[in-house]
Amino acid sequence: PNMANAYEEAIGGSLKLKGLGKQNGVAKKKKKSKAKEVLETIDKVEEKKLERREDTRTPAQKSFDKIKKKRQKEKIMEKAKKTHKQRVEELNTYLDSLTEHYDIPKVSWTK
Repeated sequence: PNMANAYEEAIGGSLKLKGLGKQNGVAKKKKKSKAKEVLETIDKVEEKKLERREDTRTPAQKSFDKIKKKRQKEKIMEKAKKTHKQRVEELNTYLDSLTEHYDIPKVSWTK
């Protein structure tokens, strides 16, 4: 088995990227509301699940699931309020406020 034969079928040339010929400059990314998109996809998935099977849950189970879904949406909305950069900054300020556990306490036997 010659190793050169394994590469004979490969296509040579530079990598061609889609859409680069159309742009004149660097385009900025548009910010999307992640929370709304996530909530919409969650709702769609849950609706599809309900369509597939017959609902045999009790009223208590239904209300429990409804409240659970509501709390999950609130949790997602709360997480989506902050950007990653803001979360990192908060973590850094929190870590700065902690005592440094690796510091060696000063011990003096003579005093």
